[in-house]
Amino acid sequence: MSYYPPPSGPPGPYQGCKHSLGDTAAHALAKANLYGPYVDNQQAPYSTPPPPTHNSPYQQQIYSQAPPPMQNQGYHPQTYGQPQQPYPPQGHSSYPPPSGHSPYPTPQQGFTAPSGPPPQHQGYGAPPPGQFGQQPPPGAYGGPPQQQWGQPPQPLSGAQPHFSQPTPPSMGYIAGQVAQMDMSRAADELRSAMKGIGTNEKKLIDTLVRLDPLQIAGVKQAFYQRHKRNLLADIESETSGYFRDGLAAIVRGPLEQDVYNLNRAIAGLGTKENLLNDVLLGRSNADLNAIKAHYHHTYRRTLESDVKGDLSLKTERLFDMVLAARRNEESAPVIPQQTEADVQEMYRATEGSKVGTDQVAVCSILSSRSDGQIRAIAQQYHARYRRTLASVLEKNFSGHMEDVLLFMLGSAEDKAKHDASQLEAAMKGMGTKDDLLVNRVVRIHWDRTRMQQCKGAYRHFYKQELYKRIQGETRGDYERLMVACVEA
Repeated sequence: MSYYPPPSGPPGPYQGCKHSLGDTAAHALAKANLYGPYVDNQQAPYSTPPPPTHNSPYQQQIYSQAPPPMQNQGYHPQTYGQPQQPYPPQGHSSYPPPSGHSPYPTPQQGFTAPSGPPPQHQGYGAPPPGQFGQQPPPGAYGGPPQQQWGQPPQPLSGAQPHFSQPTPPSMGYIAGQVAQMDMSRAADELRSAMKGIGTNEKKLIDTLVRLDPLQIAGVKQAFYQRHKRNLLADIESETSGYFRDGLAAIVRGPLEQDVYNLNRAIAGLGTKENLLNDVLLGRSNADLNAIKAHYHHTYRRTLESDVKGDLSLKTERLFDMVLAARRNEESAPVIPQQTEADVQEMYRATEGSKVGTDQVAVCSILSSRSDGQIRAIAQQYHARYRRTLASVLEKNFSGHMEDVLLFMLGSAEDKAKHDASQLEAAMKGMGTKDDLLVNRVVRIHWDRTRMQQCKGAYRHFYKQELYKRIQGETRGDYERLMVACVEA
């Protein structure tokens, strides 16, 4: 049930959705029941196809259907058996609450942020699981074993490794994969928008923002086959500024755009650290391996060698661990004893250290654990030491390494809040960081559910609709494209 009236939506032809302000409580509850629980806490941006729509002019086929228009409803992320609550949860007034619940009210139905770790399972030979937040038997488990840089975490003594199901690549991260549908009509619309004198910017926006990554690959192929022209080259020659950059980011697709941004981040003098962080941090192993393979295919160099030559020694070693792509999969269980050992090791390496921060230990844990495991560590750390893990990292690290560790922690704890804060960071202060804004909006727009989560979190934390904030920072066709991506 909503705690806030629905927004009016952006004006003009790029209106993404409409709402009724006259819904009764019973009507709102009936609409809320249309949507089941969101069951995939991984939130991989492109790992599943959008639901089928009956409004698309194109033939619909599996895994390549045009994304449906969003109704601006909330979503139900996996709550691991715990009931959803309105924000803030009863008995808690601060964010994040110790239990990990973080619902954000949305215009039609509130949604909850990831609430704690995945279900706890007992590995073969592992100690019997206890209630999350309790300490293990005294003296039974020590800190995690010493690990080599980039190596996966080792199981506790007496536990057998848990073989979890690997997360598949996100949609658009299998090179050469194309929508199995006729994209000739979209290709002809794009050609007509750029043919002759002048450019129909509205038609370019309307045609491109509703396509998923596989359809983008298909429309590029159809554009070349029917018109013997390169779609990306035509768009770059017919448009300009950040409007051109946004359209080009869509046409490249998520994988090619990631590789393009990595090359920009490390080419020339200095490193564009924000671009590097946005592309590489918080990603699944499958997506990281796809990015590394496509980078090598495109530039005939390994990504690891290029990144290594562009960073300072300590941050370089951290990215070595990230690029090893050996994080625990999201299907891996959260074992309370392992969580307790990680919390003790984090304390020993930071606040409990008398000889300075043990950066290796902290980086090893955060770069190798799954999002669910990191959430469990953060919650347990706060419960034990009455301090947030983020505040501990801020106190013990600085510079790029601090940014990297906070990025990984924030993305794991609450991806919707993290996305919202990243967009706000691109717009706040003197002058808009347009390059970051374009790439972050386009990256989130590939997953309609993720965008809805982000909009709800932005509304909750910044008391403003995301599209209105973007309208205040952008102008012209650039503004219309960004709003269309947010409201598609």
